[in-house]
Amino acid sequence: MVASENSGQPSCVQEDLFTSGDGRYHTYRIPALALSTRGTLLAFAEGRKHGRGDAGEIDLILRRSFDNGRTWTPIQVVVTQSGMTCGNPCPVVERQTGAIFLPFCKNLADGDETMICEGKAPRTVWITHSLDDGQSWSEPRDITASVKDPQWTWYATGPCHGIQLDTGRLVVPCDHIVGIHFDRSRDPYHSHVIYSDDQGETWQLGGDVEVGTNECAIAQLQDGSLYINCRNFVRGTQRGIARSYDRGSTFTDFEWDQTLIEPVCQASLEALPDGSLLFANPASTRRQNLTVRLSPDGGRTWPAARTLHIGPSAYSDLAALPNGGLCCLYESGESQPYERLTLARFNLAWLEEDQEL
Repeated sequence: MVASENSGQPSCVQEDLFTSGDGRYHTYRIPALALSTRGTLLAFAEGRKHGRGDAGEIDLILRRSFDNGRTWTPIQVVVTQSGMTCGNPCPVVERQTGAIFLPFCKNLADGDETMICEGKAPRTVWITHSLDDGQSWSEPRDITASVKDPQWTWYATGPCHGIQLDTGRLVVPCDHIVGIHFDRSRDPYHSHVIYSDDQGETWQLGGDVEVGTNECAIAQLQDGSLYINCRNFVRGTQRGIARSYDRGSTFTDFEWDQTLIEPVCQASLEALPDGSLLFANPASTRRQNLTVRLSPDGGRTWPAARTLHIGPSAYSDLAALPNGGLCCLYESGESQPYERLTLARFNLAWLEEDQEL
């Protein structure tokens, strides 16, 4: 008998939520999770219609669970547009209204990242929202003018989830490339955030992180400061981290975390109710060994770590469940990381089992 994740006994149960080739999509990638104010767990992904690559016709899709991730609704399409890439989901929940916002990016299906970085194709930023726990979604609106500097070429929201601060501010992690040479191999990458102080009605730019950072995840610590954890895009093998003491308007204290090894890949982050941080990424110099770590001190040390999948693995997202359990939705496979999106439901007892804390 397998212990449940809220039983107090160590528990980790895994199942595949999206399998590439099933349904209308060639490949499912780029997981993102959100937990509604009513306790609905939403699992977003990109449905890539004709191939595995980042370009082409791509939809934003969703499955929902009303029982802490045990059972799931069929796939529903949130955003689709013929001839377009609609990607990089980064949901964030507004607690007072219950609205679920979904920032995302769009570009022409035949206008890939190289063309965008060369200034030959557009990349725009959009947002949609749901007021009924993800059952229906508003018509997307273009927020590019308020959140993208005209000098920037490439832009990406998330991919992972945004957060709401104790002040009510909504914060969404993003990244961009500054168009100086219009060459993606030479132009600087930066992580940054966008935020809303009016319950998602309007959005504006927050602070940048040091050059060489890329896709990022963010959490608020118990002292109110923000901790941002960034993909390394200067071809190192450690995650970049920084902190904000003004709700994301600026970031300081930048460093490369020698513990958090990465293969140049996205990672995910979640602040737990007790103040500890949960982190997941492929803990390797290759896209493999999807590992979950726990920090009791705001990301300064990571004494607990467990592997969810030792084989090929890549992007992920994390969520804390209403029943006290935890979950990680991540890309996994046997021969390459993009064969499926797997949901792991586990608890702290499993994560801390046999650890010297």
